[in-house]
Amino acid sequence: MANKRRPPARSAQIPRVTPAALKRLLRRAAAAARRAHCPYSHYHVGAALLGPGQRMYAGCNVENASYGLTLCAERNAVVQAVAAGIKTFSAVAIVADGPAIPFPCGACRQVLVEFCGPDTIVIIAVRNRLDQFQTLTLGKLLPHAFTL
Repeated sequence: MANKRRPPARSAQIPRVTPAALKRLLRRAAAAARRAHCPYSHYHVGAALLGPGQRMYAGCNVENASYGLTLCAERNAVVQAVAAGIKTFSAVAIVADGPAIPFPCGACRQVLVEFCGPDTIVIIAVRNRLDQFQTLTLGKLLPHAFTL
């Protein structure tokens, strides 16, 4: 029988996230979006994760001519944090260009579930309207996540 590894429940470890921290996280995601490498879609996306001690880890989308090799902003932010030794987060901000709220793709939702609990705050906004954001939990964003 395969080893059924389940990550520890993270909701008990998540500190309260203040509105000011969420605004800073949105601004950090927006700054990352400005650095996106998106010569094919021209769709700038930035993401930022809030880790322990209010430290932020940001990433942007990096496109590739071989589309399957493109790295989304959310996964890029996770990679930045993991490379720094951080694997738990209390909030995620996602910001992108365009007219609509930029919900993350399925792959990014699943990667976020690997490091975040269902109570993790997800805040999403269009880059030129950061004051008009939508907030939900990761559990609402991906209610039936795959886990081992």
